[in-house]
Amino acid sequence: MTRPQPRPGIDEIKPYVPGSAVTGFDGPVYKLASNESALGPSPKAMEAYEAAAGKLHIYPDGSARVLREALAARYGLAPELIVCGAGSDEILQLLCKAYLGPGDNIVMSRHGFSVYHILAQGCGASTKFAEEKNLTADVDALLAQVDENTRILFIANPNNPTGTAISGEELARLREGLREDVLLVVDAAYAEYMDWVDYDEGTSLVRAAIGTGAENTVMTRTFSKIYGLGGLRLGWAYCPPSIAEVLNKVRGPFNVSLSAIEAGVAAVSDDEFVDDNRDHNRRERARVTQRLRGLGFEVGDSHGNFVLAKGRGDAPVEDVTALIEFLKTRGVTVRQMGGYFLPDYVRISIGSTEANDVCLNAISEFASQ
Repeated sequence: MTRPQPRPGIDEIKPYVPGSAVTGFDGPVYKLASNESALGPSPKAMEAYEAAAGKLHIYPDGSARVLREALAARYGLAPELIVCGAGSDEILQLLCKAYLGPGDNIVMSRHGFSVYHILAQGCGASTKFAEEKNLTADVDALLAQVDENTRILFIANPNNPTGTAISGEELARLREGLREDVLLVVDAAYAEYMDWVDYDEGTSLVRAAIGTGAENTVMTRTFSKIYGLGGLRLGWAYCPPSIAEVLNKVRGPFNVSLSAIEAGVAAVSDDEFVDDNRDHNRRERARVTQRLRGLGFEVGDSHGNFVLAKGRGDAPVEDVTALIEFLKTRGVTVRQMGGYFLPDYVRISIGSTEANDVCLNAISEFASQ
């Protein structure tokens, strides 16, 4: 029998696995597996979303102009260089679709966001992984992996799932060390949680790339994390003119929904909610980290809305696996990191104070067995 066949490489893709859900548990469930907003969605965004209900029969503005203008005003950017998408994931997908093909490769850090590798495979390209230092991206190792077939270098800063970050100086050194025909994509999904003085979410690098004429740097951002709009799928990129033009050619004509646009515009102005969410995350992340360390888990300092903990003892993989199954019996889901070459680690999102209490008490109960 003959049947339509996908292009080479598609069959080898291992699909992205989202955070698991608890089934068959009779009680409250606390999902700490997907790095979602601990305080729910932005109140202003919810109000705008509800107000949009009477307009759902209308096609959205295909250019998302009002959202681009709101973002430009908020961050001091040029609105014509902003491209919006159905989550930053769509922006990443469009970049791969536009700039990758069979025989090409991407470069990323060993424990970087797994979606980069999946998207490259979907375009027939391969992935070269650069080893990290202390679970942190290594600029020299990344540059050493670049070869004549490299078309894109991805870096998440801060990184998911490690929670580590590199300084603005190191990020600039990475861009300066790339050939002009290699696209640097700075994924700043967790930028709002950063409190370093020497941190660059990528804006200055895009401007530098425009200034040199290379136009080889893109910054991507999301509304899924601190704004709490993961369910709406909304993200954006700041690009040099030539790349913005390409993305607008390959994206769908109405790729961002009307409700997402209006909720996004409202969220951008919700500074009080962002401050509250950031403060909550900083406070609770420190508490969760300290408690886990006290229970014998190795936990690094995280700059995201999650922590990464290593299993204990001589069999850390088995310890993490058993912990995850135990937590499910208490209504809590967390995420094992085997898909990130870290099978002996578990990632725990920072949730509400109640969710964190339930999770920590359950881990304490597990550790005492």
